[in-house]
Amino acid sequence: MPTDQDTLRLLQRIAAGIEKLSPPPEPVPDIKSADAYLWDAGLKALLPVPHVSHVDLALLKGVDQPRDILLANTRQFAKGHSANNALLWGARGMGKSSLVKAIHAEINREEPHSLVLVEIHREDIHSLPHLLNILRGWVIRRFILFCDDLSFDASDSSYKSLKTILEGGIEGRPGHVLFYATSNRRHLMPREMIENERSTAIHPGEAVEEKISLSDRFGLWLGFHACDQDTYLAIVESYVRHYRLEIPLGKLRSQSLEWAAARGSRSGRVAWQFIQDMAGRMEKII
Repeated sequence: MPTDQDTLRLLQRIAAGIEKLSPPPEPVPDIKSADAYLWDAGLKALLPVPHVSHVDLALLKGVDQPRDILLANTRQFAKGHSANNALLWGARGMGKSSLVKAIHAEINREEPHSLVLVEIHREDIHSLPHLLNILRGWVIRRFILFCDDLSFDASDSSYKSLKTILEGGIEGRPGHVLFYATSNRRHLMPREMIENERSTAIHPGEAVEEKISLSDRFGLWLGFHACDQDTYLAIVESYVRHYRLEIPLGKLRSQSLEWAAARGSRSGRVAWQFIQDMAGRMEKII
């Protein structure tokens, strides 16, 4: 007949076996270890980013209005006041993602460790609710969730998760979290998809309302437009002054315009690529 000790040992073995079958606990992030993190949806973990690649805010030319609006919005959020989610949309290479990272750096320069930037990849948008559940418990810091190059196609339903997070869910977005996104598309979906659904729907106005209403849930819409030649040259010259590259102004302008012509476009990205090439030819590292 089994004794009480035998029964106890049996129960302990059963408990140990059940514990081995249980999934491992999710890692608890050390949210004080860095000012920027990358969300890994597979690991369900926040991976610290010790150094964020960014340019100085003063180097971003031709985006004065969106810069001032987004800086004011971010600054009031970092101080604990109300602020809006923001959608930065428009021309490629005109500094949308650079502006977000530059403002994050500027805010933390003014008030160290006051703002945390968390990057989430486009393909991981479906995991936003889980990420927010983690961040709800970290009210001691203020977070900007950042998704670069956000867009959706016809078969993609993950935008519904984002709609709920931005506005309309039962729990709502935590007050210490904002969402910033960049996109080449104003309504986050291809124009041909909008036109196609309008042309085939019984009620065209209602056919795309659910999808295009996503962009309406961003309190700030900041448009970025292709730059003209003068703005492009101003961007190039600001980089030259900042990195103290010695080159005659006439030669700089002719070479930078030739570079842009070869690329078929003028933008902040093209200007930066030209500066990288020029610095390399001058045997300098920037």
